[in-house]
Amino acid sequence: MLAVLLLPLALLGPGAAAAAEVLQVRSGTLLQVGDSNRSYAVALACVAVEAEQEEAATHWLRDRAPRGTRVNLRPVGQRDGVLLARVRTLADRSHQVVLDLGDDLVAQGLAQHLIDADPQACGTP
Repeated sequence: MLAVLLLPLALLGPGAAAAAEVLQVRSGTLLQVGDSNRSYAVALACVAVEAEQEEAATHWLRDRAPRGTRVNLRPVGQRDGVLLARVRTLADRSHQVVLDLGDDLVAQGLAQHLIDADPQACGTP
């Protein structure tokens, strides 16, 4: 079932972007997103949040990417059935600034870049 949901994103390849909408921020690195009539979990690729920063990171994400925020996904893989992707907000009338959510979490001191991350996938999008 999950493979059917992720197949359209997998066909885009790691460098392609797909537009989606944030439905829920579930944690400091996990979003629930929707694309057309589908809903799926997306983990922010390339970053990790320490347990003591989880609440602050979750709050920051909810503030910067509230429900309905349009985002581009740059899939880099999957882990335990969850899509791993670079996630960037799209500018619109209410959000004029484009954010790379993972990089900005790091810039805020709420996350760290993964040391063993794929440099090609985790480099500047």
